[in-house]
Amino acid sequence: MLYHLFLPLVQTEIFGYTLFNVVQYVTFRAIAAFITALIFSLLLGPRFINLLRKSQAVEIINDYLPPSHRSKVGTPTMGGLIALSGLFIASLLWNNLVNSYVLIMYLTTIWLGSVGFLDDYLKNFRQTKRGLIAKYKLISQISLGIIIAGILYLGSPSKDNITSINLPFLKDTIIQLSWFFIPFVVFMIVGTSNAVNLTDGLDGLAGGTIAMSAFALGVMAYIKGHFVIADYLNVEFIANAGELTVFTAALIGTVLGFLWFNIKPAQIFMGDTGSLSLGGILAVLAILLREEIFFAIAGGIFVIEAMSTIIQRFYFKYTRFRTGTGKRVFLCAPIHHHFELKGISEEKIVIRFWIISALLAAVALATLKIR
Repeated sequence: MLYHLFLPLVQTEIFGYTLFNVVQYVTFRAIAAFITALIFSLLLGPRFINLLRKSQAVEIINDYLPPSHRSKVGTPTMGGLIALSGLFIASLLWNNLVNSYVLIMYLTTIWLGSVGFLDDYLKNFRQTKRGLIAKYKLISQISLGIIIAGILYLGSPSKDNITSINLPFLKDTIIQLSWFFIPFVVFMIVGTSNAVNLTDGLDGLAGGTIAMSAFALGVMAYIKGHFVIADYLNVEFIANAGELTVFTAALIGTVLGFLWFNIKPAQIFMGDTGSLSLGGILAVLAILLREEIFFAIAGGIFVIEAMSTIIQRFYFKYTRFRTGTGKRVFLCAPIHHHFELKGISEEKIVIRFWIISALLAAVALATLKIR
């Protein structure tokens, strides 16, 4: 809103200075969106925590989790409301609201945020232990993937460009997905939103890794939205990508604001309201930038968490089928619980995963020069 309010005034001089000229620059608006989102998250946090506590929207600990999690019973959940509120406020203030990519991000946020909210609502207010039935959750994620893929394919003047993904380690090399583009988009959204949901198992773990991955995608959005830098680094120029820098900066700001209340001992948990929507946001950012493999590197923690769960489940079923007794690869999955049961403190696991996430983001960004 501020962008559209101040844009007609960019040439207006005040005391000899064109003060409103700065709203034209993505860098200024990205910094402003980051600060706005962070401040609003910090201000909204205590109010949401008190409201959710009074409403008895508190965490229910599953029996399979390590015993140390029993102390977390009664902690307010649905903290994704804090993150999504800060994100929307900052983005609405500083983004170009007629940019098609920003509108797609709003669709993603509202759609998956609503699904996650319904899941949390059923668990916490209706006392339905499993929340939203997994089948319905999956259908909603698949539907969103099909809609976004359809919008991108039908709205693109160049079908070959929109259905291709870049290989970050090879110069001028792409993979052309063709008709496979639609199921691939569905896979990205379903896989990433659920992977982030799995990662959200320790205080601060998901928030920190989301911020690291979002930073890498934000840098890529800025580069691809800047014709000169994109040309210098030999990456594809995408005219709409610059506005994603502002949106991503707001995302990082609001997640850091949420982390203020979510680090151990957590005052509030993210819940599916946050994990499903924030995971989907990261996936759609990667799709819009056509940097899905780049994101798989930067968000490698999510890949590891999801794969550990898949390996655990299939190995258990396989060994039970072959021998009659199911065996496990890990003490508990996702893998962060395995390390907990190995006796490593929660704080140490979280910080080490953050360090690995920062390393992976740096590796992903280093591929820009390799290209």
